[in-house]
Parts: sequence; C-alpha cells; structure tokens
Amino acid sequence: MMAKRKMSLTEFAEKVDLTLANLSILKTGKAKAVRFSTLEALCKALDCQPGDLLEYKME
Repeated sequence: MMAKRKMSLTEFAEKVDLTLANLSILKTGKAKAVRFSTLEALCKALDCQPGDLLEYKME
C-alpha cells in the first residue's frame, strides 16, 4: 500500500506517529496486537479500509 502511494517508511511513520521500529514490527507481521487508534491512523494515511491491511491466518 505504501508503494502505491509512493510514500517512504520514514514519511509514513511520521504521518501515523509511530517509530520506525514499531512500524517495522507491524509491516513484517510480528505484532501480536494493534490498537484501534493505530489501525485508524494507518488507514487514514493510506486512504484505505482495515480489511486492506489485515489478513487472518489460522495456525
């Protein structure tokens, strides 16, 4: 999604008010949870819906 918007990781981190480290954790799928406020900020910055960012995987 960031590539489609031609946005750098640093620029994106600033827009959603996250550190690069935390953004990396989210981007790699290593986050165990995401706050709704963070999800909302991500969607606003990327102009998308939560379903565009989330994927359910059965383990």
